[in-house]
Amino acid sequence: MNIEPQPFTLLYVEDEQAIRENYTLYLKKHFTSVVTAEDGEEAFELYKKKKPDIMLVDINIPKLNGLELVRRIRQNDKNVKVIVLTAHADVHYLLDATELMLTKYLIKPITRTALKEALNVAIEDMTKFNVSSNLIVRLKENYTFNIETRELYVSGVLVSLTNQELQMLTLFLVNPNRVMSYEDIIYELWDEYSESKVNSIKTIIKKLRQKLPKDTIENVFGIGYKANI
Repeated sequence: MNIEPQPFTLLYVEDEQAIRENYTLYLKKHFTSVVTAEDGEEAFELYKKKKPDIMLVDINIPKLNGLELVRRIRQNDKNVKVIVLTAHADVHYLLDATELMLTKYLIKPITRTALKEALNVAIEDMTKFNVSSNLIVRLKENYTFNIETRELYVSGVLVSLTNQELQMLTLFLVNPNRVMSYEDIIYELWDEYSESKVNSIKTIIKKLRQKLPKDTIENVFGIGYKANI
């Protein structure tokens, strides 16, 4: 990695305090934000709060083991980069874990060189593909929207939306912070303008707001709406 800290957030999950503190000092030299957890449940709460770009996870952690932690996260986030730390005896668990989309797994004890190489792979993947911003939109209050699958989740639970609500939400979230006029929305959703569709838009947005964090969709007086992300 470069000498300058990388502008990413890393979540490091390790239950052994001495190891965690030692590697945290190293990681803080290379990333602008490093958060730590000592068990799987704490890590999952921090993941929801901090939305890290990279996760460094030991398999053998209390309350929720590392693979179950990653499996829970992968239910609606395919993009966070995950490096798993494992003992030799744990490697066979990874053979059936292809759905976890691991960037790398490292055998403990871990050398600084091996860790550095794994982190570089994660950074290169993010820099090259930048898929997170294209597919997963993170909203307030633990809401996420997957643009590819058109699914809205809150804390990992799927939110039921009508087809029109999905169309409206997708339109706003692929155009974050852009003011959308009524005319823009009508042509995007129906391809044909009519004044009656303005009332339809208002009705759909009213219902959609009830399923989203407060102020996600904002009125812009005299023009239309915009999404606040």
